[in-house]
Amino acid sequence: TMVEDLVDELVCICQKLSQNSFMPRLKPVIGVGSTLGGWGAHVDDAVFCLLVPLKPPLGHTFHLELGT
Repeated sequence: TMVEDLVDELVCICQKLSQNSFMPRLKPVIGVGSTLGGWGAHVDDAVFCLLVPLKPPLGHTFHLELGT
């Protein structure tokens, strides 16, 4: 939780600095398991996987594009 709190604080600072821009907005951090994407941890290693979702700026939307 300490790493998650640290990244969450960093995201809050980035949100305040980019309030009036057309850049995507960062949403609160989500902690995910270390098995995401086939990642694995050794016994002595600490693995932290955090997802930072993006929200489109006002007046814009994100859409998925189908690929190969």
